[in-house]
Amino acid sequence: MFLGVEHSLTGRRWLGPTAIVERQALNLNQQNNLPLPLCNVLARLGVTVEEVESFLNPTLRATMSDPKLLKDCSLAAQIIIEAAENTKAIAIFADYDVDGGASAALIFDFLAHFHIKPTLYVPDRIDEGYGPNSEAMRALATSHDLIICVDCGIASHDALASVTDADVIVLDHHLGAETLPPAKAVVNPNRQDETGDLAHLCAAGVVFLVLIEAARLMREKGKNPPNLLDSLDLVALATIADVAPLVGINRAFVRQGLKVMGQRKRLGLNALSDIAQLDTAPSAYHLGYVLGPRINAGGRIGEADLGARLLSSVDPHEAAAMADKLDQLNSERRAVEATVRLAAFEQAEARGLDQPLIWASDDGWHPGVVGIVASRLKEKTNRPAVVIGFDGDIGKGSGRSVSGIDLGAAIQRLARDGDIEKGGGHKMAAGLSLSRMQLEPAMEKLNNLLKSQGAGSLGPADLRIDGILMPGGATLELIEHLGRAGPYGANASAPRFAFPDCTIAFAKPVGESHLKLTISDGFENKLDAICFGAFDSPLGAALNEAKGTKMHIVGRLEVNTWGGRSRPQMRIEDANPA
Repeated sequence: MFLGVEHSLTGRRWLGPTAIVERQALNLNQQNNLPLPLCNVLARLGVTVEEVESFLNPTLRATMSDPKLLKDCSLAAQIIIEAAENTKAIAIFADYDVDGGASAALIFDFLAHFHIKPTLYVPDRIDEGYGPNSEAMRALATSHDLIICVDCGIASHDALASVTDADVIVLDHHLGAETLPPAKAVVNPNRQDETGDLAHLCAAGVVFLVLIEAARLMREKGKNPPNLLDSLDLVALATIADVAPLVGINRAFVRQGLKVMGQRKRLGLNALSDIAQLDTAPSAYHLGYVLGPRINAGGRIGEADLGARLLSSVDPHEAAAMADKLDQLNSERRAVEATVRLAAFEQAEARGLDQPLIWASDDGWHPGVVGIVASRLKEKTNRPAVVIGFDGDIGKGSGRSVSGIDLGAAIQRLARDGDIEKGGGHKMAAGLSLSRMQLEPAMEKLNNLLKSQGAGSLGPADLRIDGILMPGGATLELIEHLGRAGPYGANASAPRFAFPDCTIAFAKPVGESHLKLTISDGFENKLDAICFGAFDSPLGAALNEAKGTKMHIVGRLEVNTWGGRSRPQMRIEDANPA
């Protein structure tokens, strides 16, 4: 236990760095002359002395594998180039989430170099469901020479087999079955016959590598390809929004993509950033929690293709209108989600929160929000969670997993064994559809499959802390240093520090449930802090009533810019009486 806290105000046990991490951090500090708090983070992420420089300065050149190592990558690139050079009619069949939209926009960018505007098709989540369907594919084939499926298609054998009048290629990252779908090329690092070295890529990352290979083939012919580096903002956005692990090339994608985004070249992202009132340089947090949810809103409860159209827009007025619409849809989505979340939590608690699988289902739950609610259940229980909404006899659900538990493989097993109608995904997220009669047996079998992976042995969500800081040590310089170890996200959580024995010098509720504070070390050093959603748990009341008393406080450091001035600020996550 860290600082002796076994049951904090939010009910969590605090865990500090292990002895091994502490020794490695000290070694990094001595060998590289870097701040110890940064070294604590680097050591936790497994960075060695020899790797520090390359880790803090990730580049595409150093981290990117040869795209040709992906099976069918060169073939897919060649098919795309030939179709573009011969001005063939091209359609893009994309998933309705951020990853699908960004993947589609990447191809739009590439084909614009050839003065080609492809047809975009995004299926309706409710009417058509996920992935290619035979009716839509046959319709596209009647007027197109090439159909590119992005962020979908790996499990759509029947739909792809129905196409006889056009070529089809699949650029996907979801877990593949033993048999590939019938397509001219299938590029997917999660094919059964792949090495798995690039299994952490999202679909936009896969598309980017295919386009890198296409650019190489063009240069071999003496032709100038488009500048693909300008499209890294899309890859970064998709990588964060799809919760892809921030390891290897994904770190470079996000780091470089954020720089591109900061140049404000993409009209759609500019319009969305403005309507979301982002007045600072974009960060991974903004991609995951500000921009991503708004882009997703179209596919969840509105027009399925709205996000992809926004990301590929070249008209500022059109982009502004679409951004406004997505912002409205996101507000509606939050209201729908809140209703489903409350009911799902009550049902899951009644069933018991100590099982390997946490699940809930009911009639009328909107399929566009069940994934978000599953994510909230997962976060609350530290267990895989599945939430299913029924419309008549058919239920459509979505699941989210925790580190170390492969939910996608388990759900794919259910589909293969006929326990559900269909299902698939990847380790951390999956979707499924099933009949009402299949529900209970399928959830019981899924529970046992996840238990065999160790889900039943998971304890409560411990709060892992990188070390101790005092208010005077939380400087802008330190925050800048910590930023160099980013971007932070899946498999690379942001630094979290404990501020022990601090006095609450000021506390004021703001907004609906937030709390603004100032903490002090008892001398002259103070630090501004914010606790979002404070009053949604006992944390808010305890902090608000603790003025003048000593508290151990845990949170993440950030820069708060207001009125042209930048100041350090802590985003409080937990606390406990000292």
